[in-house]
Amino acid sequence: MDRKMQSATRRQIPVRGVVPMRPRLILVSLLLVALPLYAEDPSPDWASFRNGNTLRGIAASKLPEKLELKWKLKLGEMIKSTAAIVDGRVYIGVLSGELICLDLQDGKRIWTYKTVEDVDPNSFAPGFKSSPLVTDKGVYLGDEEGIFHAIDRSTGKKLWTYETSAEIISSASLYKNTLVFGSYDNSLYCLNQADGKLVWQYATMGPVNCSPAVIGNQTFVTGCDEHLRVINVETGKQELDMPLGTYLIASPAVLDDTLYVGTYASEVVAIDWKNQKRIWAFRDPKRDFPYHASAAVTTERIIVGGNDKRLHCLDRLSGKELWVFDTRG
Repeated sequence: MDRKMQSATRRQIPVRGVVPMRPRLILVSLLLVALPLYAEDPSPDWASFRNGNTLRGIAASKLPEKLELKWKLKLGEMIKSTAAIVDGRVYIGVLSGELICLDLQDGKRIWTYKTVEDVDPNSFAPGFKSSPLVTDKGVYLGDEEGIFHAIDRSTGKKLWTYETSAEIISSASLYKNTLVFGSYDNSLYCLNQADGKLVWQYATMGPVNCSPAVIGNQTFVTGCDEHLRVINVETGKQELDMPLGTYLIASPAVLDDTLYVGTYASEVVAIDWKNQKRIWAFRDPKRDFPYHASAAVTTERIIVGGNDKRLHCLDRLSGKELWVFDTRG
C-alpha cells in the first residue's frame, strides 16, 4: 500500500557542478568483469549499489584472462545508475521510469516495472537514478519524483510505495528489517521493509545524494551540507557530527574505523570516524577537480575516479598515489 509523507511540495534540487546530459540511445553490455578478491567475505552476487552495507565496491570474483561480450540490449533511454545481479537475474533502472529484470545468461527480459502504468508516450514518467537494492523480499529504489518503490522480485508487481518531498538519487541499505536511504528533501529515511511504514526521518541541512553506509547499528552519511553524520539506525538519533568543510555527493566507504570519500574540494580523505580526525588527504599535485564517484576500498588500496577523467589508485594506509589510469570520459 502507498505511504505518503505530509510535507512541502515535492521538488527537484539540482546538484552544483553537475551538467545534465541529453537523453540518448543507451547500449547495455554485460561483460564478464569483476574486481579481484580482496574483501573480507564479499558477496558473489551484486545485490546493491556498492555490493554491501560498507559500500566498498568489492566482488568475490576474479577477472578472466580474456574479457568477452556475452550479450547486449538496446534501450531507448539513458541509464544513470548501476545494476544489481542476484541469483542469475539482472535488475536495472532506466530514466524512462522502468525497472527491468533480465536473465543474466542471455539478456532476455523477465519482467518490466513502470513508475507510471500505461503512460502516454509523450507524457512524463519519473525515471530512476537510484540503484536497486535486492533482498529476499523484494527490489527497492527511489525515483526522480521522490517516490520510493518496493517491487516483488519474482513478478515485478508493486508491493508498496512511499512518498518523500524531492528527488531520490541515494540507493538504499538494508538494516535488519528496515531500509535506509536519503532524499533531496534534506532527509534520511528509515522505512519498514515489509509495508513501507516510516520508522524514523532524520533532517539534515542539505540534500542527501549519497547512499548511506551501515556498520553494526550505525549509518554514515556524507551529505551536501558538508558534514559527516553518524546516526543510530535503531533510534534515528545522531551520535556523531563532523564538519568536513566541503560539499560531497559521493558515498562513503567504510573499513573498520576508517571512512573514505572523495570531495568537491579536490581531495580524497581518510577519516577516523570514531575520533573525528583526518588520517590523510590526497590531492592531485597538478590540477583541481571534484570527485563525484564513490571509492572502491580493498585492504591495501583505494581506487577512485575523478572529474579529471582519470582513475586514481592510492595506498589505503598512507594516501600515497600508486598509479593513475587515463580514461576517455
